[in-house]
Amino acid sequence: MANIRALLAGLARARGSLVDIGRSASSSRPSYLASLSGHYKVPVENRWFSSTGLPPHMVVGMPALSPTMNQGNIAKWRKQEGEKIEVGDVICEIETDKATLEFESLEEGYMAKILAPEGSKDVQVGQPIAVTVEELEDIKNIPADASFGAEQKEQSTASETQNVGTNASKESSVITRISPAAKLLIKEHHLDQSALKATGPRGTLLKGDVLAALKSGVSSSATKENNVPSAPSSQPSHDSRPQSVTAPQKHDTYEDIPNSQIRKVIAKRLLESKQTTPHLYLSQDVILDPLLAFRNELKEQHGVKVSVNDIVIKAVALALRNVPEANAYWNNEKEQSQKCDSVDISIAVATEKGLMTPIIRNADQKTISAISSEVKQLAEKARAGKLAPNEFQGGTFSISNLGMYPVDHFCAIINPPQSGILAVGRGNKVVEPVVDTDGTKKAAVVTKMSLTLSADHRVFDGQVGGKFFTELSQNFSDIRRLLL
Repeated sequence: MANIRALLAGLARARGSLVDIGRSASSSRPSYLASLSGHYKVPVENRWFSSTGLPPHMVVGMPALSPTMNQGNIAKWRKQEGEKIEVGDVICEIETDKATLEFESLEEGYMAKILAPEGSKDVQVGQPIAVTVEELEDIKNIPADASFGAEQKEQSTASETQNVGTNASKESSVITRISPAAKLLIKEHHLDQSALKATGPRGTLLKGDVLAALKSGVSSSATKENNVPSAPSSQPSHDSRPQSVTAPQKHDTYEDIPNSQIRKVIAKRLLESKQTTPHLYLSQDVILDPLLAFRNELKEQHGVKVSVNDIVIKAVALALRNVPEANAYWNNEKEQSQKCDSVDISIAVATEKGLMTPIIRNADQKTISAISSEVKQLAEKARAGKLAPNEFQGGTFSISNLGMYPVDHFCAIINPPQSGILAVGRGNKVVEPVVDTDGTKKAAVVTKMSLTLSADHRVFDGQVGGKFFTELSQNFSDIRRLLL
């Protein structure tokens, strides 16, 4: 058994090195993960122990299921305490910074103890989440109150921190100074200063301390004075407990909305993109009527149902292929633009947990019907939180379509390390002069759609953007170019 554990530990270290390779590759462009296929498996930090009084057991740590993951949430436990675990069994579902992924076991045994219950938030990578044993009889020998490895250290550290925080709270509870904002609130709500607790440095009473006291229902000094009896009564009172009257709250109320791990990462990346990427905005209106006629022809004559977005993806992919300078990304290490070998289009899909961007790889080489089928499958997996990392990591260009909403035009934020994203608005009917077959101009109703390109100015300059829009507009005006 010791030889088997040594073999498994070596296998875990070997696979762990692949994770490091993936992380280093993602620093320039995440193409390594894009080459992976199937279910994304990363061995967890498994450690076998045979402590005094405990049977041989294995501590299962929070795995790093993506190169950018440093913490995760336990969405659901598939295996409960006492259940048999086979190699390849899904033991839990983990919400990472990208998606909710299934975590498969690389060992067989029995679930002895779950350390991180279902719904646990922000569990650090490597932190113990469960304990397994080899034999079913060993489960009863694992005490319910036992601590394992890093968890025990974290608990002792947390308790020390709590004790220090308690002592500091006691020392700082004496008010020595009051901030101006806190003074204003005390005067406005007629609060008793002695009932407030200071949390600021060196006993400073802050505005937040007063607001917290108001929220908890601290009594005002005027109320206390009014409640003092004029003369002591000789008769015992049946209710001698002090009455507390909540001061009226005049400040605005609010509600904290908890963020999922995915939304936290999205917020961070959007901010980094706007701060570090010089955005160049170019826009153009294209006539949509040839595309709509082509779409109806496919449906009526060939029984092929595709959406406007499917045809837009194909048109953009061909434009990127014909303008390879636009199908590139900025390499920070080399400080230069690098062209991409394939045209991989990321499409924005709204989900309950946040915006996901599944990828249509080699979109320029696929038919419109194949793109339509793949978009439907990826969008369904994205909304269910079942996208594999190779299905949303990578991509060379993004498309965000709000044409199904009353949005005429908008500007999207670039998704690094990509260098461009195309924002697609809705189609609107407008009256424009058109040239008739006899060469005369006449008024006609046409459907126009607004396209706005957000590009990395380090990759795109005006000339590259102009060439891209020239190719794209030709694809919309002569829609049959998409069939070549």
